Amino acid sequence: MIWRILALSGVGCVALLVAIGGTWLFLLPGSPARGTAPAISKDETEATLAALRPPKRKRPLIAIVGINDMSETTDYLMPYGILARADVADVLTLATQPGPVALYPALKVQPHATIAEFDAAHPDGADYVIVPAMSREDDALALQWIRSQASKGAIVVGVCVGAKVVANTGLLDGRQATTHWYSVRDLQKHSAIRYVADRRLVVDRGVATTTGITASMPMALTLVEAIAGRAKAEAVAREIGLAHWDARHRSEAFRFTRPFAVTAIANTLAFWNREQLGIALTSGIDEVSLALVADAWSRTYRSRALTFAATAEAQTSRDGLRILPDKVAADWPAKLTPPTAVDLPPARALDQTLDAIDARYGPRTADFVAMQLEYPRQRRGSAGK
Repeated sequence: MIWRILALSGVGCVALLVAIGGTWLFLLPGSPARGTAPAISKDETEATLAALRPPKRKRPLIAIVGINDMSETTDYLMPYGILARADVADVLTLATQPGPVALYPALKVQPHATIAEFDAAHPDGADYVIVPAMSREDDALALQWIRSQASKGAIVVGVCVGAKVVANTGLLDGRQATTHWYSVRDLQKHSAIRYVADRRLVVDRGVATTTGITASMPMALTLVEAIAGRAKAEAVAREIGLAHWDARHRSEAFRFTRPFAVTAIANTLAFWNREQLGIALTSGIDEVSLALVADAWSRTYRSRALTFAATAEAQTSRDGLRILPDKVAADWPAKLTPPTAVDLPPARALDQTLDAIDARYGPRTADFVAMQLEYPRQRRGSAGK
């Protein structure tokens, strides 16, 4: 009798949880809002560029800072790759502690210096400090260093959820800001911060913030334009395969929807069907394309991207960053090797990767990844699964 009661109680609890979960899913919006992003006025664009002009040096010094355990992959690598490619500034990647930076959700890099080494070499500080999303938004070393750089006159740029790191320094108090769509409510809890919708990039008195992960591409190009002019930014944009960029954004197009939740649940529950996809790590690889490809494949909840090389030695990327392989291997099984999008210009690499995810796992998973990256994907058709 007792076992029967326990069994019935268990069934009842499961049924209740299913009912609650079903109700929660039902109440979620069915799809994100459609429409055109509002235009950016010429005056606003000029004001943004003026606010981002180099504050100290004619050839600025840019520092990209991360914690060693889990700083966001694209937030950290995309600004570096684009700004180093442009060659309009000296760009350094930093870590709070000695040793490599394990990026999330993929890749591992050897930064140029620690924050202590940077301070010793550049006591007057950087012109710009770029802050990616970090697994610990309250890391004491990172917060203290960012505050110190701001006090020395650096413009601080919080990329994606890096805005929350910047918020924890107090530098966003009384300022306008934005962040990744998933973290907007967290940002709004800071009563002293004024959230701005429908902008990929917001600048307010020496502090800039962006929307989700892929916003670091237009942000980096905007910095190039502020430093070296429109013609230079357009030339770099052509190289990376981006036809247009500005602060235009439609915030309502990115939100937690029923398809997003269902895809996350379904892909998580399919634990028996995980794939480790291998990307060959070679000397001269484009670090931006690699970041976007590895980041996207590692966000499907069905696969994780790993890099492999014939030796354990770090490989030097296109613009001089040392990237460490995840695995030592001469090759990788063909069926677990994604299309070689890392050979494409970054913007095209992301589009092709999303199309490949669509073909492999279905359009919902591709849209799920694009939503995480806060990327306004243009679906090109697929063999849905």
